[in-house]
Amino acid sequence: QVQLVESGGGLVQAGDSLRLSCAVSIRTFSNYAMGWFRQAPGKEREFVAAISWRGATTYVPDSVKGTLTISRDAAKNTVYLQIHSLKPEDTAVYYCAVDSKLGYHGLSSRPADYDYWGQGTQVTVSS
Repeated sequence: QVQLVESGGGLVQAGDSLRLSCAVSIRTFSNYAMGWFRQAPGKEREFVAAISWRGATTYVPDSVKGTLTISRDAAKNTVYLQIHSLKPEDTAVYYCAVDSKLGYHGLSSRPADYDYWGQGTQVTVSS
């Protein structure tokens, strides 16, 4: 029903900008949201941002607000995460995910609310 493929990660320098992409293939769901999460070595999975597919309403937590932008291009079936000025602490595996229950709880920061996950893309930031 759902396939997600992340891309755009790699080795970058502190201060650089980076845009991650997630190509989405969805055949069943219409009221859904896309989320970005990241997980650093030895750390819990952290919510980064979410966006509703239909209206492009966004939710970004205060911890990362102002450092990145989430967007989507419906024509290309792609969601993006633009990180404006990378820091070493941004180093992590970044995952995109689908929340198929947007109508029940709105935009969510909980991993458990997301039904489908991509394989992740590694972002490594050097000084």
